[in-house]
Amino acid sequence: MPRIMGRREKIFRFKQFEVVNDRTAMKVGTDGVLLGAWCPVAEARRVLDVGTGCGVIALMVAQRNRQALIEGIDIDQDSIAEARLNFANSPWNNRLTAIEGDFNDMDGDARYDLIVSNPPYFTNGVLPTGDARTMARHTASLTYQQLIEGAAHLLNDEGILSLISPVEAYGDIIEAAAFASLPVRRLTHVIPVEGALPKRLLWQLSRRDTPYGEDSLTIAHSDGTFTSEYVALTGAFYLKM
Repeated sequence: MPRIMGRREKIFRFKQFEVVNDRTAMKVGTDGVLLGAWCPVAEARRVLDVGTGCGVIALMVAQRNRQALIEGIDIDQDSIAEARLNFANSPWNNRLTAIEGDFNDMDGDARYDLIVSNPPYFTNGVLPTGDARTMARHTASLTYQQLIEGAAHLLNDEGILSLISPVEAYGDIIEAAAFASLPVRRLTHVIPVEGALPKRLLWQLSRRDTPYGEDSLTIAHSDGTFTSEYVALTGAFYLKM
């Protein structure tokens, strides 16, 4: 794989690709990697990554599914510029497309097998002017209701919406899923350190008639070492695993 050279941007290197994430509002983080490794990709042939940022989730999906065509959409110009660079320098550049635009304005005739999103999650507070990171993390740009309703229109009959949220968003997502007639099919509670309370929730919503499943995932032991289940989930990506 060619290296991204001659630039001073922060580069995050994975086993099969690398990501420039200097200009994007949202950097590579645990939430995105969790979702990229956890979302169901096996049967997907057309995938949409909503709020793609630097494109890390889209790249992870491309690594896990060698046939899928993947589009990443984001309203932030700098994010899309970096996503395009990262896609172009990946081994799967012919299957990845970065689109600058608003998910809420997407053509309703499009149909996807999988929509994946690490959405903005702050729902309260005042937005500082010009703070790109805060805007990227704030549901003023895309609410859970907008994401779920939009996905309900863009997914095919068997399609899946997969997202990650803080635990505090549980009620909002359950309500939005019921309103959009896009039932929750799987829910994973993410525990940062054994013995702690869950901090994140991983969701699968779909009209597909499958049994509901609920489980948990612990990232680290109390001594700071990663659990075997987290290594099994993310080991194909992180260099040190």
